[in-house]
Amino acid sequence: MDNPLSVIVVDDQAPFRLAARAVLRRTEGFELVGEAANGIEAISLADSLHPDLVLMDINMPEMGGLEATRRIVAGHPGTVVFLCSTYDVNDLPEDARTSGARAYMHKEQFGPKILRRLWEERDSNGFAT
Repeated sequence: MDNPLSVIVVDDQAPFRLAARAVLRRTEGFELVGEAANGIEAISLADSLHPDLVLMDINMPEMGGLEATRRIVAGHPGTVVFLCSTYDVNDLPEDARTSGARAYMHKEQFGPKILRRLWEERDSNGFAT
């Protein structure tokens, strides 16, 4: 792929950011351009970097991922957000599906195949998991 998709990883846990970095390095067509540890940092990065994709944790200090997702999608309609957490899909907070995120992936399942599948399905009418 000539122009890789720019990606920001947002998670308050450094081990997940490290794992996401490794997955992105192994996934052709995706390029990590920034990392944030909370929603406030995520919004700032999205404003300055205009990423194609944000991988967003749900529970973080200062500002959680759902509120940050709403603000990023409102300010940057072309940016796609995928929520990432340890919730079972049936236990997601009620407003996860209406936050503006296009998909959800469990952190334990995060890898190149699911990332690519969710990206390919991002424009479907549903909230992909």
